[in-house]
Amino acid sequence: MSRMTTPRKRVRGFGAAGSGTGHFLQQRVSAIALFVLMPVFAISFALSGAPDADATRAWLGSPFGALVTLLTMSAALYHGRLGVQVVIEDYIHKTTTKAALLIANTFLVAGLWLAGVYALLTLAL
Repeated sequence: MSRMTTPRKRVRGFGAAGSGTGHFLQQRVSAIALFVLMPVFAISFALSGAPDADATRAWLGSPFGALVTLLTMSAALYHGRLGVQVVIEDYIHKTTTKAALLIANTFLVAGLWLAGVYALLTLAL
């Protein structure tokens, strides 16, 4: 007996474990955010008098400097986490090792983000 469904209908929802498109979009959105945030961060940081420690503290203490730094750091860490996740999923084939590395990747990025926020708050306040 032949199937009454088209080949497209049979494979819909089966590609990349059903999450490939979402991951692709997240990677692109974070890349676009970094494309906008990195020049804003670099130029405003350079114009703040960065070699001087007091000027740097004043810039990080300002609402604009703290917000741009937090957004840039968050986008960069998130984008990096997604990239490392793709590498782990593509090149690590042992299930337990893959799971352990994905968990370690998430915890490492979360730890770096918390350390960055703590450092930013310490410098800003």
